[in-house]
Amino acid sequence: MNSTIEISIVSPVYKAENLVDKLVERIIFSVSKLTDSFEIILVEDGGSDNSWKKIKENCAKYAFVKGIKLSRNYGQQHALQAGLDASKGKYVITMDCDLQDQPEEIYKLVEKAKEGYQIVAASRENRKDDFIKKIASKWFYATLSYLTETDQDNTVANFICYHRKAVEAMKLIGDKNRYYPMLQQLVGFNYVKVPIQHAEREDGKSSYSLRKRLKLAINTILTFSDKPLRLTVKLGVFLSFFSILAAIVLVIMYLLGDFRTNGWASLALLLSFFSGAIISVLGMVGLYVGRIFESVKNRPTYIINEIIN
Repeated sequence: MNSTIEISIVSPVYKAENLVDKLVERIIFSVSKLTDSFEIILVEDGGSDNSWKKIKENCAKYAFVKGIKLSRNYGQQHALQAGLDASKGKYVITMDCDLQDQPEEIYKLVEKAKEGYQIVAASRENRKDDFIKKIASKWFYATLSYLTETDQDNTVANFICYHRKAVEAMKLIGDKNRYYPMLQQLVGFNYVKVPIQHAEREDGKSSYSLRKRLKLAINTILTFSDKPLRLTVKLGVFLSFFSILAAIVLVIMYLLGDFRTNGWASLALLLSFFSGAIISVLGMVGLYVGRIFESVKNRPTYIINEIIN
């Protein structure tokens, strides 16, 4: 290996003991055609299987394979952060470990990056995910695009090639909740998408449950957008206008002698409606205050337990 690293490949590993060997072999086979100066960084994200044992075996076998074991499960985005922080390559490629991102497609990203693009994202053609996952992904990105007022593409995930400039720029962003599809838009730079073929998952099933997806969605929206707060302001204005309009109608009906007492049902409904609206607004504000509370504690976003190579 040369002293200057040309390409770094970063892959978070979580409960993928049956895939680590194949992942490393296919990356080596593909990237060695591009350069002999590369490193593979595998970040074990606190899984309960033997993934770390497999990573250590590959680190012992190949000097250019680096293993990072986090102290607990911090989540995919923070595992990516740990790998990016440890990377040294001029071009850094992030990819999932499930081999749906195919290492054989890496050359497309690198070749495009060498044309002068600092961020090259893989756009997955004919996604091989199940129907529910594809629908959930489509709605998540549509909602995220609306609330963050950015253009989010549901065909783009974590298979991305970053120039070193983009990696260093993203390190400067101090957000505790990391979400790299948003961070890469914040830092700017030349961005392009390259179509790639998406593969079937080779082993097991995705560890992203519906609960984890909802948590990621909420954290991402609260971190990168204040639009929910602005929407609550609009709701408040609408409710005030509606109340004033209703009051005017009631006064006119009273003056025209057409006012009737229809019982307490309408009053109870109005009280329930406005009480729910107030509680919703307070809850929204509380979520943002909670984000501030988490940020001011300044806790590390990940802790490393062990590093090999």
